[in-house]
Amino acid sequence: MRTEIASLGEFGLIDRLTEGIKLENESSKYGVGDDAAVLSYPSEKQVLVTTDLLMEGVHFDLTYVPLKHLGYKSAVVNFSDIYAMNGTPRQITVSLGLSKRFSVEDMDELYSGIRLACQQYNVDIVGGDTTSSLTGLAISITCIGDADKDKVVYRNGAKDTDLICVSGDLGAAYMGLQLLEREKVVLQGDKDVQPDFSGKEYLLERQLKPEARKDIIEKLAAANIVPTSMMDISDGLSSELMHICKQSNAGCRVYEEHIPIDYQTAVMAEEFNMNLTTCALNGGEDYELLFTVSIADHEKISQMEGVRLIGHITKPELGCALITRDGQEFELKAQGWNPLKEDKQ
Repeated sequence: MRTEIASLGEFGLIDRLTEGIKLENESSKYGVGDDAAVLSYPSEKQVLVTTDLLMEGVHFDLTYVPLKHLGYKSAVVNFSDIYAMNGTPRQITVSLGLSKRFSVEDMDELYSGIRLACQQYNVDIVGGDTTSSLTGLAISITCIGDADKDKVVYRNGAKDTDLICVSGDLGAAYMGLQLLEREKVVLQGDKDVQPDFSGKEYLLERQLKPEARKDIIEKLAAANIVPTSMMDISDGLSSELMHICKQSNAGCRVYEEHIPIDYQTAVMAEEFNMNLTTCALNGGEDYELLFTVSIADHEKISQMEGVRLIGHITKPELGCALITRDGQEFELKAQGWNPLKEDKQ
């Protein structure tokens, strides 16, 4: 069954998508249903705000991305930005640009993913907008969060001798994307053939349904560690490290042998004949946390499950370098994903 969005109208669609939403956070005073949401944060908190815009054909391909997964991911990537400031996400607003291709049922699917993410991370949907689009689907989500004033972590606080840490493992989301793109080409025009993804589920999950590292933020707080700098890995480890070093006026040394990589990622890289370290350094969309801590926290951090120590911060004149397994030093290059870069012919 297909219900045209025009049959409900903008307000009818919003009513349907937001029906039954209950506000869970104390700072959410009033949500969907008026000209603006009403939020109230205590004076000892800093309010954090982040926005992501996702465009069909640039950030996602609906050939292989289910709408429910897309909704979930589009919310989670915003939560990840708040965690990357050592904060807690509290509210989101959701704005959609829709072409006539999409039905009310499609939007139910998309929103079920957004609502699931909000339930999992205890975040309130407090508003948004819908409008027509001539170019497919556009999703813009703004996330509001909070952090104690003395606990907010920026990109610019890394200092010489600080330890560089990452959560989880790297490169899997990129390998998942390569896998989906390959199957899309193989199956083009053949509707009866089903792709075989057995043994590669982890890679697909990392690409289609990433999670934000709330658990790591909680572990750092429990260990009484406030990172000196932090960001999430959306564009690739190499690119993000260079952001931290540039903004902190520092250099770094990262050791290839310490970069955490999952077994499925390694197998897939070999199958694609790709350099595994390059995939881990430049893949992006891992949504892991990259952070630096004082050398005084070495013992605590080395015992923390889910965190790997991969290098250290140096003086700026030493530059940013990768130390390979055989001891060679290579300059780090920011080859991460850049949506504004022109394609070179």
